[in-house]
This record gives sequence, structure tokens and C-alpha cells, in this order.
Amino acid sequence: MSLPPSARIAAELRDQITSGALRPGDRVPSTREIIQRWGVAMATATKVLATLRHEGLVQPVPGVGTVVSPKRADHSSVATVRRKKTPGQEPALPALRLATTEPEPMLTRDRIVATAMAVADVEGLGAVSMRRVATELGVAAMSLYRHVADKDTLVLQMIDAGFGEMNLPSDPPPGWRERLEFAARSLWAMFRRHPWMAQAMSVTRPQLLTSTLAGGEWMLAALDGHGLDLATIFTAHITLFTYVRGTAAHLEFEAEAEAATGLNADEFMDTQVDTMRSIMAGGEFPVLRRLAETEYDFNMDTIFEFGLQRLLDGFAVLIDGAGLTSAGGAPSAPMGGGGT
Repeated sequence: MSLPPSARIAAELRDQITSGALRPGDRVPSTREIIQRWGVAMATATKVLATLRHEGLVQPVPGVGTVVSPKRADHSSVATVRRKKTPGQEPALPALRLATTEPEPMLTRDRIVATAMAVADVEGLGAVSMRRVATELGVAAMSLYRHVADKDTLVLQMIDAGFGEMNLPSDPPPGWRERLEFAARSLWAMFRRHPWMAQAMSVTRPQLLTSTLAGGEWMLAALDGHGLDLATIFTAHITLFTYVRGTAAHLEFEAEAEAATGLNADEFMDTQVDTMRSIMAGGEFPVLRRLAETEYDFNMDTIFEFGLQRLLDGFAVLIDGAGLTSAGGAPSAPMGGGGT
């Protein structure tokens, strides 16, 4: 039985680490690099790094990425030297790299938040705890409380940092539609980088942070001055934000499902073929049956863009009754806000 893609890729990287091809402190491929090199989905790439982290082979380093764990790699280096020794001769222990003997950088709130985000990006928000973050930083758990009150506060600061990455320009694109497209795609790109954020945020009990309020003001200003009352402007803003967040919530669910089953979305659907055929055999669902017989490209970015354009078409009716795009959902401005 062939290994699932995540296990196969993890095995390749594991071999490179244990053989010494990837040394302590060396950066391993990021999720994006795994996607490009092996042609797999984001969830598969996330599963690869999560597997290696659980084995203690790699660890996230804020500002750098995921690197080979010094502790694990040192053991591999010793084993390699011992295999090469001559009979009756004791091998010299390999020199430790400076990174393993230098003092830890000063513990700061920014380092704590960045490390917690790195854990959540790979393993989900459920994997984040004060103890886990302290372990990743190589410090005592209690030392974190001098900088962060508790996990709830830590999550708020993680959300604040995520929104801070959006970098909405002070000189926005011309036109309300182009501006909202830019904001929505920036949100989508942020949720792509940090899938856990969509589940962590609330509309009914919003996190009142400077960065989130700044993003809201930027979007509200795009709709202001076009003849809409404030209530309608705010409702339109909430509707757009809820659409992006709701669509992005599937990203975290898919990552968790793949981690639990070892199957990406396409592989899971392959297991459902017989069930689907059995249900369709009765003829009650003719349109679904025709769809099942096609090769539909289920792409979340395409679905997001289609829905975004249809939503803005509705806003256009409110504002001026014009500006509708084609049924194909082609964007009226270049993609902005950072791609995925």
C-alpha cells in the first residue's frame, strides 16, 4: 500500500535530516515551498511539517521559518561519526554549532506572539498553550506570564499581529469597488497564512483591537460618501467581512481533517466514489449526477473570488445600479493584498 503524500514527503525530509544533508539550524521547506516542489495542497504541506515537529526533528523560529531542531540533529551527527570510526578507535565528538551554545535571545512579548502564531499556523490554535510556547522558546512556562497575562490575552495579541500584516495603504485604490476588492483579498491572504484566525474571530463579540478597528475603518470609508446611510454602510461592511471569514473557516477545518485522516480533500473524495454512485443510482438527483460525472476543479481561491464579485455586484446595485461584472466572476482590478 502506497504512503499518503504527506507521509511520503515527511519521509524524504526525515531522511535528509538524519543523513546530515539538512544540518542543525538549517531551514526546511516552508508550506509554500512544499506545495510548489511536490505539487500538493496546503493541508498536505501543513501535515508534513506537523509530523516532523511531533517527531522533534524540526521547530519554528520566528522571523526565520521552520528549521532542523538542534537537539535532534546533534544525535544524528554523533551516530554518523560512530558509523565511520575505524576498529579500536574512539571517534571524536562532533563540535556543537554555536547556535546551540549561545544564550537565548531576550524574551519579549513579540517573540512569544510570533512563536505562538508559528505553532498555530502549522498545528492549529488548539495546539497553542502557554506551556507549549514556553517549550518552543526554551524557557520556563512561568516566565511567559511576565509578558502575557494568559492564553486568552495571547490569542488577542496573535490576532492583532495577524491584522497588522495587512498593510492597508494610506493612499487607497480609486473607486469603492477596487478598494473593497483590495481589502477583501488582503483579508483572504491573511486567513490563508493563518487559517486558525477565521475560527478565532467573532462578529457578534468582536475583538476590539487597534489593528482590527483600523481595517474596519478602511473598509467603511470605501463605502462612505456614496449616498448610503451609516447603518447600511456598516451592514455592508459586516456582510463582506463575514463572507471572507466564513469562506476561510473551511481552510482550518480541512487542515484539521487531513491531520486526523492523513487524506487531503481529493483523496477523501476518492474514498467516497462508491457511496456517491450508490446514492445517484436511483435517479433522484440528476443535476448532481451530471456534476459527479464532470471533473470539477474544487479550488477555494476560485470559489472565494466568484463569491466576492457576486457580493460586490449587489453592493453596486445599492450604490449606483451599475458596475456589474460578467457571470464568470472576473475581477475588475488586479489581485492585491499579498497572494498565496
